[in-house]
Amino acid sequence: MSEPLGRVLVVDDDEVIRQLIQVNLSLEGFDVATAVDGQDCLDKVRDVRPDVITLDVMMPRLDGWVTAARLREDEETRPIKVVMITARAQEHDVRRGYEIGVDAYVTKPFDPNHLIQTVRKLAAAST
Repeated sequence: MSEPLGRVLVVDDDEVIRQLIQVNLSLEGFDVATAVDGQDCLDKVRDVRPDVITLDVMMPRLDGWVTAARLREDEETRPIKVVMITARAQEHDVRRGYEIGVDAYVTKPFDPNHLIQTVRKLAAAST
């Protein structure tokens, strides 16, 4: 068995989308863990130690904006690559994501191949 391409933490409150992303990345060769919202992500991130986090924006408890900002504020989690995955594609949303420090922005509905290429590129850059 070959070495995984990297570890990804998939964060989305929608189980169908979470599973879709997880299956696609797993089939591609990534080691994938999941979280159901931003708070779950922050609770798991130190144990999972992901190279990349895919992060939905609109979630209960802690949304993607706050989660991404907290990841960037913490010295230990700051280097983790973050891909925002969201239906919020307005220019000010994209700008806000980049101001927080996310590494990529993928809008829903998304092409799984585009997401895989984005994650692959970021995972390679983080090693």
